[in-house]
Amino acid sequence: MSIGAQAVARCQAWRHPPFSDAPDGLSRRYLTPAHRAAITEMTGWMEAAGMAVRLDAAGTLIGRYEGTGSKTLLIGSHIDTVGDAGAYDGTLGVMLGLGCVEALAAKGRRLPFAIEILAFGDEEGSRFHSSMLGSRALAGTLASVPEIFDAAGVSLAEAMRGFGLDPTQLPLAARARDDVLLFLEPHIEQGPVLEAENLAVGIVTGIAAQTRLKVGLQGMANHAGTTPMHLRRDALAAAAEAMLALEEIALEAGIVGTVGAIEAFPGVSNVVPGRVSFSVDLRAPTEAVRDAGGEQFGKVLQEICGRRGIVAEVQTVQSLDACYCDAAAQKLLAQAVATCGVAPFYLPSGAGHDAMSVAALCPVAMLFIRCLKGISHNPAEHVEVQDVETAAQVMLAFFELLAGQ
Repeated sequence: MSIGAQAVARCQAWRHPPFSDAPDGLSRRYLTPAHRAAITEMTGWMEAAGMAVRLDAAGTLIGRYEGTGSKTLLIGSHIDTVGDAGAYDGTLGVMLGLGCVEALAAKGRRLPFAIEILAFGDEEGSRFHSSMLGSRALAGTLASVPEIFDAAGVSLAEAMRGFGLDPTQLPLAARARDDVLLFLEPHIEQGPVLEAENLAVGIVTGIAAQTRLKVGLQGMANHAGTTPMHLRRDALAAAAEAMLALEEIALEAGIVGTVGAIEAFPGVSNVVPGRVSFSVDLRAPTEAVRDAGGEQFGKVLQEICGRRGIVAEVQTVQSLDACYCDAAAQKLLAQAVATCGVAPFYLPSGAGHDAMSVAALCPVAMLFIRCLKGISHNPAEHVEVQDVETAAQVMLAFFELLAGQ
C-alpha cells in the first residue's frame, strides 16, 4: 500500500469508537478516552518503524527517528478534532509524517538529521476553548496550566491528572531549540483554492492573525408574558444585535468574524434571557487589521449594551499573531513539488495551525493538500488518495533536498 493510501485508510479507521468520543460521528477531544486510544495505536505504529516514543508533559506524542547528524526536523500536526468532525483535519498530517518515516525505515535510510513526528493533542480548543495547548507548551510559550474549564466544569489541571499527566511538570514540555532545523506541517487546505487551481498541493506563505474572545452579557431574567418589550433587559436580543454588528464589521474590513458558540440562561421558553455568553473568533492577515476590527466590535458592543441596559464583559481567551513561513523552506518545498511534476503554487492560510505556535521555537513551513470543495470541520471532509500520495512524495523529496544542504 502506498504512503498516501495508508494515511487515508488510517484516518478513516479513526472516525469511529474507540477513536471517537461520540457513538455516531467523529469527536476526539483533548485528554479523553478517544485521545488515549489514538495515542496508544500510534505509539505501536511508531515503535514498529523503529522510533523512540514518548508522551510529553502536555500530552503530545513524539516519535523520534534517529539520523546520522545532530540536527532534528520536526513534522506533525494535531490529532484532536472539533465536534462532528471530518477525518483529515490535523490527523492526515500526522499520518503522512509517520508514513514517510515508515518508508525511510523500510529502506534502512538514515538522513543527516533526526526526524521527530509530533501528534499534538489540542489544536482545536473544542474542549477547553483555548487552542494549541500542546504546540504552545512545546514552543515554551505556555509555562503554566491555564485555569480553564470544559462544559462539565472539569478544569484543565484535573483533566491532565486524570490522563496521567502532572500539571506542575508542564514547563518540561518546552523543546530545546539548539538542534531544531525546522517544523513542517502537512495539512489539508480547508479552502477551495487548490481545487480551483486543479493542484494537488500548495506551499503556504503564512497564517492569519487570530483572536478569540468570550463575551458575557448580563441583563435581567423576567416573565415572558408580563414584561413589556420596551421594559426588557434581554441579554439574548443584545447578543443577537452584537452578532449582526460583528458580521457587518468583518464585511467592511475585509476580515472574518465568527460566533461559533452561544449559551443563554435560564434557557427556557417562557423567561426573558437574563444572561448570555458567546464566543467571537476574529482573523485577519495582520495583527493591526485584526486589532482594529476587534476594537470596533468592542465599541459597538458597548453602545448596544448601553442602549439596552445590559452589562458586558469581554475576555480575551487567546491572541495569536500572524505567522510567516520560512522563505528558504518555501523554496525547497517548491523544488520538491516541481520534482513531483506539479507546478509550485503559493497561498496563505486563513485557518490557524500548530505551526503558528511552533514558530516561537524554530522556522516553520506548511504543505497544503487539496480537499473536496474546501469543506472542513464537517463529516463531508474528503481528500483523494492520489493527492495525499503526491504530498508524501513531495515530503520525501523535501527531506533529500534538505539533506543535500
